[in-house]
Amino acid sequence: MLSDKFREECGLAGVWNHREAANLAYLGLYAQQHRGQEGAGVVSLSDRGGEGAMHTHRGMGLVNEVFGGFEFGKLPGDCAIGHVRYTTAGGNLLCNVQPFLAQISIGTVALAHNGNLVNADELRRGLIERGAIFGTTSDTEIFLHLLAQGTPGEPVIDVLVRALGQVAGAYSLVILFQDRLIALRDPQGFRPLVMGQLGDGIIFASETCAFDLIGATYIRDVEPGEIVEVTGNRDVRSYFPFGKQESAACIFEYVYFARPDSDVFGKNVYPVRKRMGEELALESPVSNADLVIPVPDSGVPAAIGYAQAAQLPLELGLIRNHYVGRTFIEPKQSIRDFGVKIKLNANSAIISGKSIVVVDDSIVRGTTSRKLVMMLRNAGAREVHLRISAPPTLSPCYYGVDTPSKDELIASKMTIEEIRQFIGVDSLGYLTLEGLYKAVGAKNGFCDACFSGRYPVGVPAETASKKGLKIVSV
Repeated sequence: MLSDKFREECGLAGVWNHREAANLAYLGLYAQQHRGQEGAGVVSLSDRGGEGAMHTHRGMGLVNEVFGGFEFGKLPGDCAIGHVRYTTAGGNLLCNVQPFLAQISIGTVALAHNGNLVNADELRRGLIERGAIFGTTSDTEIFLHLLAQGTPGEPVIDVLVRALGQVAGAYSLVILFQDRLIALRDPQGFRPLVMGQLGDGIIFASETCAFDLIGATYIRDVEPGEIVEVTGNRDVRSYFPFGKQESAACIFEYVYFARPDSDVFGKNVYPVRKRMGEELALESPVSNADLVIPVPDSGVPAAIGYAQAAQLPLELGLIRNHYVGRTFIEPKQSIRDFGVKIKLNANSAIISGKSIVVVDDSIVRGTTSRKLVMMLRNAGAREVHLRISAPPTLSPCYYGVDTPSKDELIASKMTIEEIRQFIGVDSLGYLTLEGLYKAVGAKNGFCDACFSGRYPVGVPAETASKKGLKIVSV
């Protein structure tokens, strides 16, 4: 992944009533590896009809690194939850790798979280003042401390609803108790969560691509503000304790985060991205272009749509090295633009002497785009026209996406013309917000704060200042 991209948030998996629960959770995480590449973990539940013992395996790195050679017999039971993560709150430390496992007043609980709490600092201070001891630097641990305020014998749903009433922000959760699995989304539904079926088992995941890998059947999305409780063999109950609220699903899932073969928020991602390219071609055509090339892999669907709408040939002018790991040893003697070249290479046989339209999904800092353009020109491109299949990224995210501070976002401090000059392209065009909504096929129900600066859940001044936001729209 290029450094000039947003980092994905996290990916969740949950399995109830399947004899290979831990293995299925692992495979679900494997399919969702794109959502987090810093750490992974699985917690299983055995003897759910008795003592309900839980077992865990967590580690730093990719899913296959964490579970390579692992004996899944060490994660017994027919229920499990799993998590892959990128750092959005807290550091990149082993103690922050989820699922978290704890013994609290209402029993043993394991919890995995996708999202970010905007009032985490305030809650954390209050809990510490009342005697809580934190073992991680992640905002996810706050959920455990709030659940721990329940009293023995109190209904789990009552404890959970009281805890959720104290938090604000984005949270999709899978929570494993000794006798039930709970999956839920915050009232605005920022982050995705879907429910499926495999045999007699109930499956949860952040994206449907996890179901495809394990052979599960998609049932439906977990709705914004919904708590889904699974008990017994497959008894499913649904609760809406906070009532229906206006949803604010993250529109960037369609732009970049989700896998193109996934269904997210009720729509398949691939045709949405393709329509983004089509809208971009209508809004920002290039009259003298010879061909269209995508920035792989995330720019491919939009580039296909652009090329078809513009009636231009699509070619692979940039070739990605798919065998580059998360880290590599840079040469001691500097090679110009080494970090970009090891991941992408310009195919001069395709682009030399041509006027090319390069389609990508976003520009964050602009540094990688600038290096790519230089690479294309060195490979002989006569003209380079950059087209972005999303609006300019103006504001940071506080709802579970690892974005830079506002002053690091190039579009927040430069005009489009100034960005064009900085990157060194002959022309630069972004998809408008109106064009993005046309491609998505909806006019509301989404959070577009990174493009518009309109935040659907108020961000405390203390939290906002960390990313350089002075005025917060609610």
